[in-house]
Amino acid sequence: MRFFMHNKSHNRGKNLTVLAVVLFLFAVLIGRLIYLMIWQSEHYTRMADDLHERERTIKAARGRILDRKGEILADNRTVCTISVIHNQITEPEKVIRVLAEELQLAEEKVRARVEKYSAIERVKSNVDKQTGDRIREYGLEGVKVDEDFKRFYPHEELASKVLGFTGGDNQGIIGLEVIYEEYLQGKPGTILTVTDAKGVEIEAAGEKRAEPIAGKDLKISMDLNIQSYATQLAETAMEKKEAERVCILVMNPQNGEIYAMVDVPEFNLNKPYTIGEQLLPEDEQGVITPQEQLTEGERQELLNKMWRNGCINDTYEPGSTFKVITAAAGLEEGVVTPNDTFSCPGFIVVDDRRIRCHKRGGHGAETFVQATENSCNPVFVTVGLRLGAERYYDYFEHFGLLQKTGIDLPGEAGTIMHNRDKIGQVELATISFGQSFQITPIQLATTVSSIINGGNRVTPHFAISSGEHVFEYPVTTGIVSEQTSATMREILEKVVSEGGGKNGAVEGWRVGGKTATSQTLPRGSNRYISSFLGFAPADNPQVLAICIIHNPQGVYYGGTIAAPVIRQLFENILPYLKEMGYNQ
Repeated sequence: MRFFMHNKSHNRGKNLTVLAVVLFLFAVLIGRLIYLMIWQSEHYTRMADDLHERERTIKAARGRILDRKGEILADNRTVCTISVIHNQITEPEKVIRVLAEELQLAEEKVRARVEKYSAIERVKSNVDKQTGDRIREYGLEGVKVDEDFKRFYPHEELASKVLGFTGGDNQGIIGLEVIYEEYLQGKPGTILTVTDAKGVEIEAAGEKRAEPIAGKDLKISMDLNIQSYATQLAETAMEKKEAERVCILVMNPQNGEIYAMVDVPEFNLNKPYTIGEQLLPEDEQGVITPQEQLTEGERQELLNKMWRNGCINDTYEPGSTFKVITAAAGLEEGVVTPNDTFSCPGFIVVDDRRIRCHKRGGHGAETFVQATENSCNPVFVTVGLRLGAERYYDYFEHFGLLQKTGIDLPGEAGTIMHNRDKIGQVELATISFGQSFQITPIQLATTVSSIINGGNRVTPHFAISSGEHVFEYPVTTGIVSEQTSATMREILEKVVSEGGGKNGAVEGWRVGGKTATSQTLPRGSNRYISSFLGFAPADNPQVLAICIIHNPQGVYYGGTIAAPVIRQLFENILPYLKEMGYNQ
């Protein structure tokens, strides 16, 4: 009896323990359910929706690029993206046949997409709208035709190295397209369709759309007419002189706005991966190598070369156009005056180096103004030596030549210059007339602008506005004094009216400028760079232009072949600029 009572008590205790455990577990379960239902309900509702919704992206229209008058330079064309949904296809062989024919794709490629078990599989994008409409008319189950946008450049090659282009994802690759991506790109939209457990869309449920938001237009300072004419002049000069390439840059020296930037040969923006024949290698018989025979490395190297903008990406020895900087530094520092007299015997000896003037017999007695008109090397070497290496380097730095201009294009190259402690007398002498260092054309244009505009270093740029946003750019004042600036304008006007820049003169207009002819490295290779920098009106410059001709054949003097290009440019655009009010 005692044993029975003990056993009964034991069982009752055991049952209570089990019950307690069960109740505890039940309480935990209830608590978990309450937590999931109340605090995590939104999360799991969203997950449930995802399981039953299929999402397709709708590309946003990219903002256009417009010239200063509103002319369209970069636009959009409606294209289509063709996709397939495996679980919805009822006639796979017909789908494969139709898509292969309409999209001009290999049947096996289309079949791989159609037979792939995935929520949605893209077959081809950037399909022209007409083709997309035809595919839509077949009414094929499981085939989706979504309208999309593709970048289109109505002027094809014009300003190709400035505008840049976009990739398959409609994002900028080079040029303004990539610099102003945040303004130009829009916000994609979505199409949400409800599916059953097998992934088949439920037609009765319809679809939900989140409409895309288009990107903002970008208005730039480029003028389509000036860019077109400058391109025409550059192409003519390149052909006539059998040159490797020709660069022309046109800008407002007062505010840094760029009206034109040309670097021919350009490339077709609508076919940016098609390499121009002039870049393709030739065999020993002069036969051009077809693009399809290039290695991937060779192809990419040629594409990079084709896309480079010589006005900002490449440096060169400026030659005598840089005498403008030496003259300004000498006048500002007081080591030379316009009426100082010199004697040029045709050379100057610096240390053990005999540096020749371009006129072998020398210019004889001449004032500093006449020396500038004559582009006399010995006189400018003398001015550089009077400044001394330290002060000259200080001015080089003060003028902003050791920093980039900040132009709103990618890949701007920096100046290649000796270190301060490595500039000896010979180096100083050659720097004084524009050799033994390298700068970009945009750097030269920007620096000269600061010398002739009263002493303000402006930031060269293209972008004016995007939507309601107006772009602003820094200006550094006090580069030179008003007096030095006025003197330099007078001297450079005489270079054109009486000196070596006569071929840049324009009837009825006051034009200032400077010529240059420099050898490329290595010396003695008989490869030259011919250039002319001009501005007008000389007393109040409103436009500055540079023409640079790389490796011309035959006559190669800048005053002979580059100055006439700027003269023709000015003859056409100066009245136009006045008419359009750009000079106001």
